[in-house]
Amino acid sequence: MLEAAQASLDWLPAIDPPRVFIPLGAAKVSAGFPSPAADYEDKRLDINEYLVRNPVSTFFFPVQGDSMQGAEIFDGDILVVDRSIKAIHGHIVIAFVDGERLVKRLHHRNGRVALVAENPAYPTIDIRGDMELVIWGVVIGKFKRLG
Repeated sequence: MLEAAQASLDWLPAIDPPRVFIPLGAAKVSAGFPSPAADYEDKRLDINEYLVRNPVSTFFFPVQGDSMQGAEIFDGDILVVDRSIKAIHGHIVIAFVDGERLVKRLHHRNGRVALVAENPAYPTIDIRGDMELVIWGVVIGKFKRLG
């Protein structure tokens, strides 16, 4: 029972997270050749403000698996999911299909509804009339701790 109560707490949104402003580099970091950029700090960035647009409807979900690596979503990433956004064709969504929670790209065209993986090793899930589909939220970002 206690575990179930704790699990439900994991679903609560961060309503009013403390603001922590961290220095934001003025120059972009080169992922190619090194740049002799001298200015490293120009303004400050609150990571919550950057990632969370609507705190009461935003949730974080850890990713397990590799079906979305073509969308740069990898095993161990933390997804930022906003339930207030109406999902449209092309959005990456958190969906429940017959009770199973998935992250996939929503295909909704010409009467066809499907959930598409971003890895050719995984099949597209065409939603048929006998299947239950709930689009739970739209993925608006992700983050990952390195090292």
